[in-house]
Amino acid sequence: MFDLLALLHRHGVEFVVIGAFAAVAQGYPLPTQAVDITPSRDPVNLERLAAALRELRAELRLPEGRRHPFPIEPRYLGDSDSWTLATAAGDLDVFFRPGGTNGFDDLRRDALEVRLRGTPVRLASLRDLIRMKEATGREQDLAQLPALRRTLELSRLPDAEEH
Repeated sequence: MFDLLALLHRHGVEFVVIGAFAAVAQGYPLPTQAVDITPSRDPVNLERLAAALRELRAELRLPEGRRHPFPIEPRYLGDSDSWTLATAAGDLDVFFRPGGTNGFDDLRRDALEVRLRGTPVRLASLRDLIRMKEATGREQDLAQLPALRRTLELSRLPDAEEH
């Protein structure tokens, strides 16, 4: 997963990490196998994303572990709201406009800028992750809300103790 993020960064792709990976990086106790991102739909960024996906040999991830090649073209990528991909560096889910948000610019405002194994990465804030889970309304997402809220609460404790 870290190799995937490093490659996206190397290509200059502007994105915010969302989903379980972003939550885990902030202390949420949940394992994850995929990286979810929200990239900018800017045409230059779509070019960079396409180049990165070609290098990653991305294919559509289908049920039962099947994969299917697809044309990795910038305009084609930006015409869909989401992509579920299998890559040489692991599973990657691309959501241009996750539920409850207005996409990249919205999520970037409150994102945390961190280094993960030396790679600069923007992580969606826990508040934004909670907002996305609430918006989907799916049972599995709603079930994660108490632990996400507790993680947010615990992340605030050191600040509260300092004052």
